[in-house]
Amino acid sequence: MMLDNLRTLSMLDWLENDLLLTIISCEPASSDASFRRYFRVKTNDGQFIVMDAPPDKENTGPFIRIAGLLALSGVNVPTIFQQNRTEGFLLLEDFGSQCFLDQLNESTADSLYQSAFDALLLLQTRTAIASCGLPSYDAPLLQRELGIFEDWFLNDALDTPIAQPVWEAVRTLLVNSAGEQPVVCVHRDYHSRNLMVLPENSPGVIDFQDAVIGPITYDLVSLLRDCYIAWPQARLDQWLAHYYGRLVQAGLLSCPLADFKRWFDLMGMQRHLKAIGIFSRLHLRDGKSNYLQDIPRTLNYVIGVCASYPELAEFREFLLGQVLPNLEGLVASPELGQDKVALETL
Repeated sequence: MMLDNLRTLSMLDWLENDLLLTIISCEPASSDASFRRYFRVKTNDGQFIVMDAPPDKENTGPFIRIAGLLALSGVNVPTIFQQNRTEGFLLLEDFGSQCFLDQLNESTADSLYQSAFDALLLLQTRTAIASCGLPSYDAPLLQRELGIFEDWFLNDALDTPIAQPVWEAVRTLLVNSAGEQPVVCVHRDYHSRNLMVLPENSPGVIDFQDAVIGPITYDLVSLLRDCYIAWPQARLDQWLAHYYGRLVQAGLLSCPLADFKRWFDLMGMQRHLKAIGIFSRLHLRDGKSNYLQDIPRTLNYVIGVCASYPELAEFREFLLGQVLPNLEGLVASPELGQDKVALETL
């Protein structure tokens, strides 16, 4: 607690004594799965967001560099007004507190997702991947991410190891599918909590500091098969076909829709396995157990994909027969009952 207080005092000292801002109020705005924190500050000069990124745990450099890169592509990212990289503070434009997740419902989904598609197409078509300097989302990184699922969820959280031949077949299938796809700039967390609803030039896009060059379906599946909200398959298929058409028109794709759908499904499965592992790690290592409530919905996506591809039948049997029976002991949320019924009917 003392360290938190010292960080906050250092932040206020920077704002008031270095930037000469008169602070009217300073309140926590949000936190995320990393060590970063965000504060909303009201001043005589306006309202801002301050990022607090402890330099021994976080690096503000990628955020600053990628913010400039995406802004050049026409993506609406927060303006960085001031920076203190030594102490790990950034003074940012305030996009408000309404994210897509707060606004999404049956009547708003089409318009909100259309705006998200518009921003995503800018990201994918206008970012020069040959010269942007972003790292590659390559096979070793994909394998490491899949290891998070095995280590933190199966082994540590559930104590339910998987037979290695089954797991090796899954990993090979997913990594190979990702490697077949055209590559573009990938936000890497393009979902409803990182898209802000704005009165103009919506959405505001945040949390982009982990951007890479990677598979073309990655951000689309992050958006449409969101870990925090689920939609009926028929509606999802409509959105998928619509965006596929835009990618073809933009010259980024030349494959049949069926191939794109397979890439989308398997890319989503890779992402969701990683997410389940991260949710477990946040619970076990960082004490952020609220993320456990998102595991049933996310696992539901995985088992749904497995049901569509015969080569994943053994993995599906493992999830249904060994993982699900142990999941109730880990996840205690009202949503679990609903998702478990859905899983068992697949």
